[in-house]
Order: sequence, then structure tokens, then C-alpha cells
Amino acid sequence: MTQQMTILVAEDELDIRNLLKIGLEENGYTVIAASNGKEAWEIVQAQTINLAILDVMMPAMDGFSLLRKIRESCTFPVIFLTARADEIDKVLGLGLGADDYLVKPFSMAELIARVAAQLRRSNEYLSQSQKGKAPAIVTYGDLSLDKDKCCAYRAGNLIDLDAKEYLLLLHFMEHPEKVFTKRQLYQAVWNGEYYEDDNTVMVHISRLRSKIEAEPQKPRYLKTIRGIGYKLHYTGDEA
Repeated sequence: MTQQMTILVAEDELDIRNLLKIGLEENGYTVIAASNGKEAWEIVQAQTINLAILDVMMPAMDGFSLLRKIRESCTFPVIFLTARADEIDKVLGLGLGADDYLVKPFSMAELIARVAAQLRRSNEYLSQSQKGKAPAIVTYGDLSLDKDKCCAYRAGNLIDLDAKEYLLLLHFMEHPEKVFTKRQLYQAVWNGEYYEDDNTVMVHISRLRSKIEAEPQKPRYLKTIRGIGYKLHYTGDEA
């Protein structure tokens, strides 16, 4: 599975960059390395990338700025590396569209496992979207999803969603009116072990609301059920 996969490593510390390159290549991946965010962005524009590992603090362009540019046109998985152990980098990175997060110093074995998991989920997502079958359109209120093209629309206008936001919305639209806990949503979309203090679901729900709701603070679609979780419930023109 891994032999065709190309991974971008953007890390300004030479020792860590070399460690990542050697470790990933030993596991069958093709690795393209960059020493700063600007160089990494040029690689993204010129190469087909299947997954990116980005350091947060880099010269020329930091990891957050790089991720913003990547998410304008690309949906491949992104794993952040940071020397900071607090939550601010994690919440900000996930909010910008990162898929995973590791704090330095990290275990190479854990990184390899996370890379494999992200690529597996990405491949499953792409294979499902590319199956030759009749178009499948899911609608709810003013929202619609084209499952073959993996596109979402509100009142006929295209909504710019990343892969995880799309999968979240698809899960809600295939189960309208049903309440889901954060654990259930995490297991459905990320297919991994859920930790009670993980902000991943909350951050992605907030991002999804900002894109599908006219007034995210007064959602017409994605409702919070206090103490339980979330559900898709269309309230029309109600506040």
C-alpha cells in the first residue's frame, strides 16, 4: 500500500528532518523534504502529495500559514509536529484543517502508525468517492451533497469543505434528526480511539457551522444538544 505514497516533510531542524525522511523511507514511503514553509508550498504546487507532516515553527512561512494555503485547494491528510505541549497549537491546527497532531519529542513508531492510519482513511474515502455508480444526491433543507463528486452545496452554491468536514456533514445528512455524541462522531469520521478531552470534534463542528450556516451563532441546521452532543435538525427561518 505504501510504495506509491508520497509524503511531504516540512521541518527546519536538519536532524529531525533527516530522522523523518529515513524512518518513512524505511517503511516504503517516498519522501520529499523541505526546510521551510515557502519551500514546502512550492512542492505542494508542483508535486502530487498524499500526506504532509508539518512543523509549526518554520522560517519563511510557518506551519499554520502553510496549512491555510494547502486547504485552499488540497484535501490530503496533514499531521502537525510542535514543540509546545499546551492545547493552543492543537486547537488552532485542527481548526485550520489538520488531521492529526504530535508533540516533540515523539516516537517514530507512533508517527509511522499515525501516517499509515491517515493514509488508509484517505484511500478509503477516495475509493468510495470514485466508484463507478449512478450519482447519489442527499438533500436536507437547503443543503445537498453529491456523494460521487464529494461536493456539498447550500441553496445551489458550492461549499468549500475539507475532507473531514465533508464526512461529518455526510454522516449528519444520512442520519437527520439523530443525536450523536462526540465519541460517536469521532469513531464514525476519524475511525480511531476517542479521548474525552479531545477537541477535534468540537473544532470541526465549529468550522462546519461557519460554512453551512448563515449565522453560525444561531444555527438553523447543526444543533448542540446540551450534555449529549449534536444533531442535524433544520429549523427553516427560525433563529
